[in-house]
Amino acid sequence: MNGFDFRRLRRWEWALAVFALSTPFLLPALAPGPASLISPAMAETVEKPDTSRVVSIGGAVTEIIYALGEENRLVGRDSTSTYPEAAAKLPNVGYMRQLAPEGIIAVNPAAIVAIEGSGPPEALAVLKQANIPFTTVAEAYDKAGILAKIRAVGAFLGVSERAEALAKSVEHDLDAALSDSAARPDSERKRVLFILSAQGDKIMASGTGTAASGIIELAGAINATGDFPGYKPLTDEAIIKARPDVILMMDRSGSHAASPDELFALPALSLTPAAKSKALVRMDGLHLLGFGPRTASAIRELNTAIYGKKTNASQ
Repeated sequence: MNGFDFRRLRRWEWALAVFALSTPFLLPALAPGPASLISPAMAETVEKPDTSRVVSIGGAVTEIIYALGEENRLVGRDSTSTYPEAAAKLPNVGYMRQLAPEGIIAVNPAAIVAIEGSGPPEALAVLKQANIPFTTVAEAYDKAGILAKIRAVGAFLGVSERAEALAKSVEHDLDAALSDSAARPDSERKRVLFILSAQGDKIMASGTGTAASGIIELAGAINATGDFPGYKPLTDEAIIKARPDVILMMDRSGSHAASPDELFALPALSLTPAAKSKALVRMDGLHLLGFGPRTASAIRELNTAIYGKKTNASQ
């Protein structure tokens, strides 16, 4: 027979073939679902998946796996998983919100564990078709959410007792850091504007329900733009109205590398209290916004950067 024998295709090759043919029809079918990019049916494809070869999606998830001492299971990680340094040696399967099934399937995982919000939906649908167990870990930007992540990852890997011990240690550290933040009087709390991007002199800032807003509040400060959800570009009027005492940014390259003089030369920012004292704080993005095992350290670092000294309760 001269034609191609489709029976010779391997399972993952079938999945990619289906992906190529069905992508135009997947998005409409998936669009009506809930806000999460992974449906409940996809979240747990089997009750007890083989976790001997795991791809980890999400910086906090990867950190937790290392903190549990289970990094020997990892065969791949996403681009946000930059800590610890050893994680960089693992194959990079792409950005968590722009995953390509080919990259994940290529490392031959037995299972995938991902932070909530990973996607896109059509890529996740292909992974499901390839029968790769896919488990999601709920995202939340508070103490309870961090502890829940640790327990969820531990349960997924079958090391719940070890995860409980880690959760208790992290909880103790968080309680101490939060106690310091809570001791600061409301009258002394500064207003912080988190800038995600300043490209083209357009300020993209953080509102409510974001990791940036969560860490600002945990550090004993006030989110200066807490009157809208998510991230959005701000008008000059909105920036002036926000009256930030401090500007907070991730320590990254590109437009984020602007010096304090360059940043505060922008018309709207130049009129803020932060500009008068050149109050600009930069922190590692994963440490600041990851909400993983190191969050207590991030709270302390941010608190010190904002206020310059510890609260009376910790002196």
